[in-house]
Amino acid sequence: MFSKFDVIETIDMVEKEHLDIRTVTMGISLLSCIRGSAEETAQAVYDRVMKKAEKLVPTAEELSLEYGIPIVNKRVSVTPVSLVTAAFPEKSALVGRALDRAAKELGIDFLGGYSALVQKGTADYEEVFLKSIPDVLATTERLCSSVNVGSSRSGINMDAVRTMGQIFLDTAFLTKDNDSLGCAKLVVFCNAVEDNPFMAGAFHGPGEADCCVHVGVSGPGAVRAALAKLPKD
Repeated sequence: MFSKFDVIETIDMVEKEHLDIRTVTMGISLLSCIRGSAEETAQAVYDRVMKKAEKLVPTAEELSLEYGIPIVNKRVSVTPVSLVTAAFPEKSALVGRALDRAAKELGIDFLGGYSALVQKGTADYEEVFLKSIPDVLATTERLCSSVNVGSSRSGINMDAVRTMGQIFLDTAFLTKDNDSLGCAKLVVFCNAVEDNPFMAGAFHGPGEADCCVHVGVSGPGAVRAALAKLPKD
């Protein structure tokens, strides 16, 4: 049971300090969706996301009303698509567009995972995949992309860094009529984590369960209030 103090403190955080749940992000593994062709894989990916996330938005909205805490975004993250399309990287865009279509139909704000993990080196299929990013971001609305180019253990893949510079330029050019918005949906990481709920860098790591939910809390107001209570010295 919650004490009266806990209840009042929570109400103060929500009403006075602007605490909210920034996102509820469902992570979905796509490894079971790999088929013999890009077209079949794209359809399997679409079907899986539609099935797993069909109740995400209504459930989040129901919980928000029940507890009186805003849930700002409902999102999905998936297995890095470069792993799913390794056998046909030149057709990775088919999977990306299938994911975007599912996000639109489900009312999901953003879907992350058009991603590659190249911190220690870039495989041939990943080189092809990376080149598909600008066009995919230019032709989708809710799909987000990320690339991990380094880690504390492996160092930085400088070839990938150079490649990403060109990818950002290409993305900016292809989306120039929309304030180069594609670049806002593309993230470059070092030390990327597998369960990041925030966009545009969310992806469902290979070490995660088949399907899980991650919650991202945004509480700068609550943090500010806590700091204000500390002694000035």
